[in-house]
Amino acid sequence: MKKMVVLIGNYGSGKTELALNFAFRAAERGERTELIDLDMVNTFFRLTERGRLARLREIRVVSPNYACSGIESLSVPAEVQSAFAMDWDSVIFDVGGDAVGSTALGRYHQDFMELPEGSLEVLNVVNVRRPLAGTVEKILRLQEEMQVHGRLKITGMINNTNLAQMTTAAELRDGYEILREVSERSGVPVAYTSGKAALLEQFLAEGHDAKYVGTPFPIDTYMQRDWDSWVKGLGGPSEQVLFTSAG
Repeated sequence: MKKMVVLIGNYGSGKTELALNFAFRAAERGERTELIDLDMVNTFFRLTERGRLARLREIRVVSPNYACSGIESLSVPAEVQSAFAMDWDSVIFDVGGDAVGSTALGRYHQDFMELPEGSLEVLNVVNVRRPLAGTVEKILRLQEEMQVHGRLKITGMINNTNLAQMTTAAELRDGYEILREVSERSGVPVAYTSGKAALLEQFLAEGHDAKYVGTPFPIDTYMQRDWDSWVKGLGGPSEQVLFTSAG
């Protein structure tokens, strides 16, 4: 049965990194995999930039029209329909988490509704170190907005709390505490807790309630880079800036 995973979350949640990890994991299992970049909001960190890495793993990548071209106005390509029409084992969607990004997802509502029961996961990727997801109330409000505009019910959350290279086990711990309350109030389960393997192992050793940890999901990092390198890659002028990471 075809398995579809929709990763949705606000800017900086790390969903692009997770989309790559989900797709690479599926390909390693020998599954025919398609990776769809449906993020119509974030023009800086795009999984499209790692398209060659994905294709080396025999993963098909579908990107917005004009992605990585320096043009800010993106549009949804017709190839997205291949997710539903073709015989894939796994399809991973990377979707923007605000009203604009979620609306791009909503146009495929009927296609998603026709999938067999149990074949679709819609996962809200949460990084509580980001301003838009720093409190229980903010997460609940954003989650409701994403469901309304995306026209899909969120089936689970991913605790992906991080501070890029400065991440410690404290980030996952704080994410755990906040998402536990979000889950209790919304009824949406914590499906996964993700992070670098060593930090994830340290966090799990603390003995947290498995109900609010979900499935541990160790990840590799593919999207780290600095703004200066990005500007150079576009062929424009560069200036010294501080390192940052998002997804």
